[in-house]
Amino acid sequence: MTVRPAPEPTRRPAPARPHRVPRLRALDGLRLVAALMVAAYHYGGRDGDVTQAWGSSPKEQFPTLHTYFAYGPLGVHIFFVISGFVICMSGWGRPLRSFFASRASRLLPAYWVAVVLVTAVFALPVVAYKAVSPSDALLNLTLLQYPLGVDRVLGVCWTLWVEVRFYALFALCVVLPGVNRQRVILFCTVWTLAAAVAQSAQEPLLDVVVMPEYAPFFIGGIGLYLVHRDRRDAYAWGIVAVSFLVGQHYAVKNLWNATDPNAFAHRTSFGIVLVVALGFLAVAAIALGWLNWANWRWLTVAGALTYPFYLVHEHLGWVVIHTLHRDLGLPSAETFALTTGLMLLLAWLLHRWVEKPLTPRLRAVLAKAR
Repeated sequence: MTVRPAPEPTRRPAPARPHRVPRLRALDGLRLVAALMVAAYHYGGRDGDVTQAWGSSPKEQFPTLHTYFAYGPLGVHIFFVISGFVICMSGWGRPLRSFFASRASRLLPAYWVAVVLVTAVFALPVVAYKAVSPSDALLNLTLLQYPLGVDRVLGVCWTLWVEVRFYALFALCVVLPGVNRQRVILFCTVWTLAAAVAQSAQEPLLDVVVMPEYAPFFIGGIGLYLVHRDRRDAYAWGIVAVSFLVGQHYAVKNLWNATDPNAFAHRTSFGIVLVVALGFLAVAAIALGWLNWANWRWLTVAGALTYPFYLVHEHLGWVVIHTLHRDLGLPSAETFALTTGLMLLLAWLLHRWVEKPLTPRLRAVLAKAR
């Protein structure tokens, strides 16, 4: 009689560890490039309040460069493409509460401090610029000042209102039911069609909700994240192509000013399309892994400084320009460079002493709240 050995107990496989997505440091660098584009516009690519800081039009301070600085607003469009990519990436596999906590903790600490700081500086008697009223300054802390039509402490905060609406759309339509490829593609398709309908209907409420002029850039970024996940995804490439074609149309429509005799600088339609195309191509190169070689640690620092720099650079930059150029007599080029450097230093201080300690604490509180 043959005795068979007892079967070995079945071993359960160890649970798979969550996949850790390597940081795309080139994306951090592109963020800073976009922020510097916007800063160049605010310092030397437009008239308005910055003229008071320089003592004359930036056109006189930068006779040649002002025509290039005038393309700086397109840095915002590149920001929106990056935002679409990052929000889709960060929302994948994350519950709604965690997504909300992540976004709120990322935006609010540095924003609150920037609002208080700019309000305080503008209230100083030696500063020529007028501070907003105390009531309006308090309302600015809510991020609702733009839709409520009150004076803004930060000139760039209108873009945060655009971002918040994008977060809300993505959270309700994609994160809440659960992120997957099919749902993301459907979201991009429906949003693109809704934006086109809103444009033709000329209905203000639809414009507020679906943001026709900015939607293509967010949608293009989402499509590029799908490409990052699978470069052979034909639907993703289709989303990117349509988004670029629609996005460049809105960029040209809003920024092309060749027929305006009073324009600060005449942007060409070719130049606008070229900058938009380069923005899409840069994010596409990152999505495809072509820039993985740009893996320097300082790029992570650059990405961390971008948001606080973006918040404070405009209005506080005017004060610094006035001090350096008009009070101390520094030449325009040195003033421009030193102002940018000082705003980056201030951004580092905000990141080190505000964002680093407060962001994880606020995220933890919001993630646990019921």
